[in-house]
Amino acid sequence: MTNAQIVGWSHSKFGKSDQPDTEHLIAEVLAPALEHAGISAEDVDGIFVGVFNNGFSRQDFQAALVALADERLRHTPAIRYENACATGSAALYGAMDFIESGRGRIALVVGAEKMSATPTAEVGDILLGASYVAEEADVPAGFAGLFGKIAGSYFQKYGDQSDALAMIAAKNHANGMANPYAHMRKDFGFEFCNTPSDKNPHVAGPLRRTDCSLVSDGAAILVLADAETAATLNRAIAFRARVQANDFLPLSRRDILDFTGARKAWAGALDGAGLAIDDLSFVETHDCFTVAEMIEYEAMGLAERGQGHRVIREGVTTKDGRLPVNPSGGLKSKGHPIGATGVSQHVMAAMQLAGEAGDMQISGARLGGVFNMGGAAVANYCSILERVK
Repeated sequence: MTNAQIVGWSHSKFGKSDQPDTEHLIAEVLAPALEHAGISAEDVDGIFVGVFNNGFSRQDFQAALVALADERLRHTPAIRYENACATGSAALYGAMDFIESGRGRIALVVGAEKMSATPTAEVGDILLGASYVAEEADVPAGFAGLFGKIAGSYFQKYGDQSDALAMIAAKNHANGMANPYAHMRKDFGFEFCNTPSDKNPHVAGPLRRTDCSLVSDGAAILVLADAETAATLNRAIAFRARVQANDFLPLSRRDILDFTGARKAWAGALDGAGLAIDDLSFVETHDCFTVAEMIEYEAMGLAERGQGHRVIREGVTTKDGRLPVNPSGGLKSKGHPIGATGVSQHVMAAMQLAGEAGDMQISGARLGGVFNMGGAAVANYCSILERVK
């Protein structure tokens, strides 16, 4: 068991926020996070900020924005991380390394992104900065185009699984109804998700609008402490294991139907935790597109290659299934403000394990898995969490 533990958190509502920028989004969640953890700003030894940016904001150097929300953090060391859609998890793992090296006792992990102020036509180009630009920059429809290519290749090899993708979308939107932080709290149902229409058109390849995550604003914060300090606070969620595994950036250098880096991250985390996938109570996984969640079923060991569709068809990952996946609604319903996503996923898992998930709560949740990836399964982070206090 590693030493750094989650002792508190805060989470904004995801969606189109009235907050004008990341500075204000961070300010919205900072004080509630300190209060939830039962600490003061003076107790914080380091600040770790995840913001993708890449053109969403003229203001960069965003680690320095946190102290503007609380002047007591003026001289606290702060650093900004970026690792595509896994930016938040990169900041989290950096903060854990800081604590576990003995350099500090308490750290803040801040994830934030302001996306909705950017014209829709520009959002796709900004996000494609997380692809291999030399080969993939001209893909139509941005990252939806890349994952549309993945979905099309999967269907060509394993058969049309459009209805399975619609089942995943419907599941996650139904789950999101219980999440007060979710961007899209609407239960669309299977038929709507499975039927192309003016309100649910094809976006790229076989992917429909309901197969794609949302352009969102939002922020989330985790408060970490070493085990000795955590023992004096109100709650403690420990990392039984955590693994990062990378893969080639260009899609041309690998089998795009096998998320090999994701598979390695899951295998390493489960092995490190001494667990099998069915030992987990739930999983929060990176469903930037529904086809990603389906292939991730295979990467986490719920199905053989090409059989991920059977997992959702058999109800394994529904909220009342054998292994609930994305009880928060996932990125599909909750939203995907890039820098905040990895932090948000860990907040959702910690809430479950602390019994503080409200209507999202999985009864008796004891062990949780979190999978967050940057790019098309390039930077892969897998955490196994459990409550120790």
